[in-house]
Amino acid sequence: MSAFQPDTLIKNPHACQVETSVEVAADAARVWDVVGDFGGFDRFIPALERIEMTGKGVRSLRKKFFRDGENLVVEQLNSRDDQAMHMTWTLIYNTLGIDNLWAAMRVEPLADNRCRATWTIIADHTDAHTPSGFRDFLQGFADAAMENVQGMFK
Repeated sequence: MSAFQPDTLIKNPHACQVETSVEVAADAARVWDVVGDFGGFDRFIPALERIEMTGKGVRSLRKKFFRDGENLVVEQLNSRDDQAMHMTWTLIYNTLGIDNLWAAMRVEPLADNRCRATWTIIADHTDAHTPSGFRDFLQGFADAAMENVQGMFK
């Protein structure tokens, strides 16, 4: 008889990395209030109908419900530093054909009351995507979201 061993389905992804960085004409703290709000991504991602949060801070979960009524993503906040203005999270469940996903958001102050907001995503895809189609999907999603952030401060 074999003994049970600890296991997990959450693994660090490695297949695909995308990054989107935008310069925003606003104070870094104001931009962090938007992109650093783990439960508020529906403010700059129009495809999201709503977000439901469970818990607060590190280890909290967010359920992202999409407007199409079919797609759902559940993620866990791994780390957050409001002073340094960065956070990371991991995918728990989704209907989008993503196997594993780790992501980070950060905001860096620049001169002249400007800042740079950067979203990094590292993910593995399921058979629902080809490698190039998956990269295009992730990059397009992140680019559109960050362009919306930039537009919020014009």
